[in-house]
Amino acid sequence: MLKRAALVLLLLVACAASGTLAASVLADTSPPTTPTDTTTTGTTTTPAAAIAPGVTLGGVAVGGLTAEAAAAAVQDAFGRPVLLRLGDTTISIAPDLLGLALPAESAVAKALSAAPDTSLTLRATVSRKLVNAFVARVARRFDRAAVDSRLLLRGYKPFVTKSVAGRHVVRAATARQLTTQLVHGTRAPIVVPVGVLKPKTTPRTIGPVIVIRRRSNLLTLYNGMRMVRQFAVATGQTVYPTPLGRFQIVVKWKNPWWYPPASPWAAGEKPVPPGPGNPLGTRWMGLSAPGVGIHGTPEDGSIGYSLSHGCIRMHIPEAEWLFNHVNIGTPVFIVSR
Repeated sequence: MLKRAALVLLLLVACAASGTLAASVLADTSPPTTPTDTTTTGTTTTPAAAIAPGVTLGGVAVGGLTAEAAAAAVQDAFGRPVLLRLGDTTISIAPDLLGLALPAESAVAKALSAAPDTSLTLRATVSRKLVNAFVARVARRFDRAAVDSRLLLRGYKPFVTKSVAGRHVVRAATARQLTTQLVHGTRAPIVVPVGVLKPKTTPRTIGPVIVIRRRSNLLTLYNGMRMVRQFAVATGQTVYPTPLGRFQIVVKWKNPWWYPPASPWAAGEKPVPPGPGNPLGTRWMGLSAPGVGIHGTPEDGSIGYSLSHGCIRMHIPEAEWLFNHVNIGTPVFIVSR
């Protein structure tokens, strides 16, 4: 009887505990809800306005972009380097080094209110001083002066070096093209305009050249390096030698007067007018060597010998021919051989 009472009491305690646990579980479980529309409270984010489709700004497509993205795209496009090409050389210059300034924000503001497919212009500004200074540096690097031909004597014959044309960068045109590329944001490579500098002296412009060989008593006329004609002449005596060196014809006289020089051999002599017997014949070609010239002589027997007082004597008809084939400024080389 006592055991049965204890068993009944145990069952009652167990049922009571089970009821408490179930109640606790039911209390902690939220009831199911039916989905409904809700509005998020607190801070809300409004999507940024976008530029209408198809809008371009300074040639840059900005349609569909926000103001910030459009400004960045325009800055990138105008910030690209400009390329200059001169022959095989390419030069790259960053626009900011030339003072580029771009009103991107105000231009983008206009783009935001533009209708679809609108093309808006955009123009940057640059420093003219910096552009001109840059072009000047390019010119100093690539300008080349023309090289004139030079007249030399090699092996007792004239030798003419080659001439070389020069070049110069056309600065104004280069600066204009560079500025256009910068302010409009275009970046086609600029072919730097170059002018040609022609040499003043070339192998074709050398003209007549005279070579006198003192020991051989020969005068040879060249046209540049090409021999034209050779003559026997008389040169100076040992006591009155014909000077050696490079000279030029400085005066030409037809039918000259002869005036006695201030030299012991001419002491007491009087001037001789043009005509037969004139010591200078009918033609005088005075050299830059003082008192020395090429001339005709009535003393034909002296030709081929060293018998003059320093001048170069020729047969009169040959002196007249030479006179007609040389100019004032014609180079004259006198060599010892």
